Amino acid sequence: MFVVGLTGGIAAGKSIVASRLGALGAAVVDADRLAREVVEPGTPGLAEIAQRFGEGVVQPDGSLDRAALGAIVFSDPAARLDLEAITHPRVQALSLQRMCEAVADDPARVVVYDVPLLVEARGVGEFDHIVVVHAPASMRIARLVTLRGMDPAEARKRVDAQASDEQRAAVADDVIDSSTSLASTEKQTDALYARLVDLAVAKARA
Repeated sequence: MFVVGLTGGIAAGKSIVASRLGALGAAVVDADRLAREVVEPGTPGLAEIAQRFGEGVVQPDGSLDRAALGAIVFSDPAARLDLEAITHPRVQALSLQRMCEAVADDPARVVVYDVPLLVEARGVGEFDHIVVVHAPASMRIARLVTLRGMDPAEARKRVDAQASDEQRAAVADDVIDSSTSLASTEKQTDALYARLVDLAVAKARA
């Protein structure tokens, strides 16, 4: 199985790249989606979060109040680490299951793990190739404000809470520059996918 770790800072354009890779034929496993699954109502993950952070992070319908939890963990590094200790092992186990399912019929298929916190939490050792989607921090903050309606101070806090551009660049095998245009980002992604297919086929044949 050839697994690509796809990462990038918040609002860097990673979702655009992931969507394009999926359209081209890659199996895309979304870490954020898995992270929601492991804290759905009734799950052990949500119960453990409520025990650690209080019932105030659970909405009346039994679902996680993401805004309330986010307000806690993005202003308290220790709290964020506690949350990651609860969710990350569960997400890791579920992601491996989904990856194996994706290549059951085609061992040479490119598997892309779309993971925002690859540098911060997942680590690079389990991936065959690391792709970083890059846009300058100032641009990402502006995108959060204009596209998501986020307060500038909160946007800065979200960006600062993640790994730096330098830390991500240090682990990258490929970098997609998303700071110019959508067309440019897609063109870079198309060329990347062609290279990834070759690498996946080579590994399957080895």
